[in-house]
Amino acid sequence: MQNAQFIEEFEVHTNYLKHFALQLTKDRNQAEDLFQDTALKAFRYKNKYTPNTNIKAWLGTIMKNSFINLYRKRKKRSEVQDRTTEEFYLNGPINVADNDAEMSMNMKELLNIINTLDDEYRIPFLMAYQGYKYDEIQEVMNLPMGTIKSRIFHARKMLKSRITKVYDLAVA
Repeated sequence: MQNAQFIEEFEVHTNYLKHFALQLTKDRNQAEDLFQDTALKAFRYKNKYTPNTNIKAWLGTIMKNSFINLYRKRKKRSEVQDRTTEEFYLNGPINVADNDAEMSMNMKELLNIINTLDDEYRIPFLMAYQGYKYDEIQEVMNLPMGTIKSRIFHARKMLKSRITKVYDLAVA
């Protein structure tokens, strides 16, 4: 395909691509960046395009894949930016807040409260607390995934209620 012909084909679909980029990013600046990235890749790899096939789908696939790769890269970096005028990094250095619960309750008391739970709730809860994933707990306990999740949820709910009673806390 000749360069001029490819440019013509590309220009026919620029409005579609800009709209699609905005749908994906939900932000005008990011959409413009995504459109430019797509255009760059399309022209760089135009020799991979098979003439007389659906160029709109080919361009859309390039854009979608670029968006996904960019999303994964941002997620890996794990930075979330606040779009207010100050533009803080939300996942930047972690500020540790004081926890009054640590002062008013020690781990031994907490374990005593946990041990009041029935085994069917206590065991999956403690496994989750120790860092086991749901599928690992499911495998050990030989129960359906929904049952595991339900029991952990109910264990947390019961513990919250019991801790509230023991320490006479107001629950918000």
